[in-house]
Amino acid sequence: MLTQAKKDFIEFMMSADVLRFGDFTTKSGRKTPYFVNTGNYKTGLQNSKLGEFYAALVKETVGDNFDAMFGPAYKGIPLATSVSGALARTYGIDKPFFFNRKEVKDHGEGGNIVGYAPKDGDRIIIIEDVITAGTAIRETLPVLKACADVKVTDMFISVNRCEVGQTPGKTAVMEVGEEFGIKVHALVTVQDIREYLLGREDYAHLIPLMDAYMKQYCVF
Repeated sequence: MLTQAKKDFIEFMMSADVLRFGDFTTKSGRKTPYFVNTGNYKTGLQNSKLGEFYAALVKETVGDNFDAMFGPAYKGIPLATSVSGALARTYGIDKPFFFNRKEVKDHGEGGNIVGYAPKDGDRIIIIEDVITAGTAIRETLPVLKACADVKVTDMFISVNRCEVGQTPGKTAVMEVGEEFGIKVHALVTVQDIREYLLGREDYAHLIPLMDAYMKQYCVF
């Protein structure tokens, strides 16, 4: 169901040129009529508003029932910092955050984790942009487990594309849930985007393209 919050987020992504419509090819070689590039967020106001959208979803789903949030390098780093600020500012939920370096630092404090040092038993939530094939999460979990015996309970993403993952009939989000026991929460799904376009005459031509794409690649 397309709530006002979802509609607001879709329009926010469009205004930032993060959600675009046209003729694109994804990294996996799939032709798609829409594309999400969170690398296009580049202003302080955009970063602040993005954090507020995520923070509202965190508050609604897990509240303060976690110990720290992790932002995987690279796009998860500004996301985690922005979300942690919005949670503290808006809801009084002041939780630590941390992120990883892709390259291990061998001087200064060393290591590949920056920020909070997780402890055994910590409940960690992951703040990420999107899940396409689930590759990033498979790389991220060993990094977290190498820090401490943590429990990763939930993951928050901008868009659930609902696309089939490595297993026929299952999306990458479903696979992450089954393989790692992580519940994935998305601000919007591909169905929400399609529903939004239905209400816009100027985007009516995209509906058949969206339908064809979803029929070929999506699992609901």
